[in-house]
Amino acid sequence: SLVVLFGATAGAYGAKLGSDERELILLVGTLHKSLVKADNLDLSDQCREVSGLTPEGLSKAEPLDRVLQQFSQLVSSDLKVFGRSSYTLCSDGQLLIRQVLHPETSKKNFLLSDCFYSFYDLRKEFHTCYPSSAPVKDQTIKTMAEYLGLGTHETEEDFGVWQVKTMVAIILSMLSESCNHVFTEPETVKYKYETGPCSKSETVDSETVIRARGLPWQSSDQDIARFFKGLNIAKGGVALCLNAQGRRNGEALVRFVSSEQRDLALERHKHHMGSRYIEVYKATGEEFLKIAGGTSNEVAQFLSKENQVIIRMRGLPFTATQEDVLGFLGPECPVTGGKEGLLFVKYPDGRPTGDAFVLFSCEEYAQNALKKHKEILGKRYIELFRSTAAEVQQVVLNRYMSTPLIPTLPTPIIPVIPPPYTIATGSIRDCVRLRGLPYTAGIDDILEFMGDATADIKPHGVHMVLNQQGRPSGDAFIQMKSADKAFMVAQKCHKKMMKDRYVEVFQCSGEEMNFVLMGGTLNRSGLSPPPCKLPCLSPPAYAAFQTAAVIPAEAALYQPQALLPTTRTPQASAAAPPTVTYYPAQAAQLYMNYTAYYPSPPVSPTTVGYIAAPPGAVAAAATATHTPILPQPGALVRMQGLPYNTGMKEILSFFQGYQYAPDDYNGLIQLSDQARSVLQAPKEWVCL
Repeated sequence: SLVVLFGATAGAYGAKLGSDERELILLVGTLHKSLVKADNLDLSDQCREVSGLTPEGLSKAEPLDRVLQQFSQLVSSDLKVFGRSSYTLCSDGQLLIRQVLHPETSKKNFLLSDCFYSFYDLRKEFHTCYPSSAPVKDQTIKTMAEYLGLGTHETEEDFGVWQVKTMVAIILSMLSESCNHVFTEPETVKYKYETGPCSKSETVDSETVIRARGLPWQSSDQDIARFFKGLNIAKGGVALCLNAQGRRNGEALVRFVSSEQRDLALERHKHHMGSRYIEVYKATGEEFLKIAGGTSNEVAQFLSKENQVIIRMRGLPFTATQEDVLGFLGPECPVTGGKEGLLFVKYPDGRPTGDAFVLFSCEEYAQNALKKHKEILGKRYIELFRSTAAEVQQVVLNRYMSTPLIPTLPTPIIPVIPPPYTIATGSIRDCVRLRGLPYTAGIDDILEFMGDATADIKPHGVHMVLNQQGRPSGDAFIQMKSADKAFMVAQKCHKKMMKDRYVEVFQCSGEEMNFVLMGGTLNRSGLSPPPCKLPCLSPPAYAAFQTAAVIPAEAALYQPQALLPTTRTPQASAAAPPTVTYYPAQAAQLYMNYTAYYPSPPVSPTTVGYIAAPPGAVAAAATATHTPILPQPGALVRMQGLPYNTGMKEILSFFQGYQYAPDDYNGLIQLSDQARSVLQAPKEWVCL
C-alpha cells in the first residue's frame, strides 16, 4: 500500500523546505491531519500566509514524537480494515523526509520508525511515467495536477488536505490502465554511516563532495553523519582534516553517494551542531582523496575489519608496547583481534610518535575506552578520542610517513643576490599595520589592496604575522619609504575592503613592528614586549646571509647564518662579503612561525627559502667565489634524537675529547618536536 504524506514547517515552504532549520508544525497522512507543537512557535510570514496557522492554535498541539507515534498507529489500524499490513510512504519530493523529519528527530534524540527509511518520490515517479512533463526539480503538486488536467482550487480545502487529495488523484491517474505505472524503486535513507578505507586510485566525482567548516574539534565521523542525517554518505565518506601538528582543525570533507544528495547537503549551510553553526561549501574529488586516500598495506590491513569503532590514543610513552596498551585498556574494553587491532604511528625513521589507533567491535567497548581519557600509562597521561578511517590514513600516510619534520635538501642550492635591505628599527613611524586580513590573503592580495602605494614599499617590506600554530593571524606589517608615505597609506586604505572583509590600517614604527613580529602585542593599551626572557635576536642578522658560498646538499640542512646571529670576531669591521638571499622555488611563500616563547626571524615570506639548481650551475657559482663554506672557524653540528630529559652536562660529556669554541656555552640548544627548527644561540665545535 502507498500512504501519501505531506508536511510543513514554521519557516520556508516549497523548494526551500527545511533549509532554514525550522521545526515541523503540520503532518498530513492519507486520512489524518495533525498539528505539531514546535519548541519555537514563532512562525514566518510565508508560513502564516500559506498555511493559515497561528501560534495559539499550535500551542495546544502534541509534540512531534507523540504525533509520529499516533500517525503509525492510525495508519496500521486503517490498513487492517483493508486486510493489509505493510505500506510505503509517498511524498511530494524528498525534502519533507530527508531535510525535515530525519534532521529534527536526530536533534531531539528519538528514533523514526522503519517506514521513514524507505519512500517514493512522487515527482520522480511522475516524470518517469510522463517523460514529456517538466524536469523533476521544477515539479510541484500544482504543476503535476495541471499537466493531468485535474482541478487546482486550493482555497476550497484546508491547507495540507488539498495537497494530499491532489497527490492521491495524481497517483490514481498514474496507476490507471492508460499508464499502468509501477512503483518499484523506492528512495532509501541509510540507517547508519558505514566506515571504510579509501584508496588514492579511486575516482571521486567532484559533484558529490562538500567541505564542512566550524566543527567542534572533538567531533567524530559519526557526529558529522548525524549532522547530515537523512542524506546518504558514501562508505568511508567522512574525512576529518588535520593541521600541521596532526590535530583536527574543525574542517571535514564529506562524500555523498550522488550529486543530488550533495546538493541537499549544501542546503544545510549554517545549520547547527550543538551551539555551533556549520558552514557547508562545495569541494572537489581531488581534495577528498588528498585527505582520505591511502595505499599503505599496513593501514589497509588494519582497516579491513569493517563496521569497527576507531579510537585514537595520543601521548603514549615512546617505549610503550602492544602489551602495555592492551593492559591500559583492560578487559572491560577488549580490542578487536587483540594485537592486530592496534596500529602505532611512527615517523619515517621508525621512531614512535606517541599516537596509536585502536579498533573496537561495538559502541559499548569504545565508550568504556573513552572513560580512560587522561588516565596514566607509565608516567604520562593518555588522551583518547573518537577517530575515523580517513583520519587513520591521513595521520599514518599523509602526515608522518610522507616527509620528515625538517626536510633535507635533495639537490644543491644556488644563491640569488638581491639588493641589500634592512628590517626597520627605531621610533620613526614609517610602517603601517594591516589588521583584519582574510586568513586566505597572501602577498599578492596585500599588494593589490595597497594599489598605487605599492611603489612606496621598501624592498622585502611586507611581513605576515602568524599565530602560534603557524597560520595567518590576520595581521601584516608593511615598511614604507618614509613616514609621510605611511601616513598617506593609513589615511587612504583604512577600512578598505579586501575580498569580503574590511581591513584596518594604522601607522606605526619599526620598533612596534619588531615587537609584534617577535611575539609581543600592540593594542589600545600600548606596547607589550614578548613574554620570553630570552634576549631578542637582532633582526638585521636575519635579513641577510654573511657569505656567498653554496652549501653542498650532503653538508648542511640549513645555512647557519640564515637563522643565527653572526659570531663576534676581531675582523667584524672588515668589508663584508656580498649579501646573498635564497628565494623559494616558483616563488612559493615560506611563512616563518613565531610563538611567544620561541622568537624567530621577522622576515618577509619571500626572503628565506631555497631554489634547486643543476650541478653545472652550482659548480659555476662555486668557482665564482673563494669564500669558504663556513667563514667562521670550526663547524656547526646538529644533534637529532636526544632524550627529552637531556641536559647541558650530558651533551658536554657526549663530546668529551673534542674541543668546543672558547666562548661561553650557555647557548646549547634543546629542540622540542614543536620547535625543532627554532635555533636560539649557536654553539660551534672544533674537531681535533
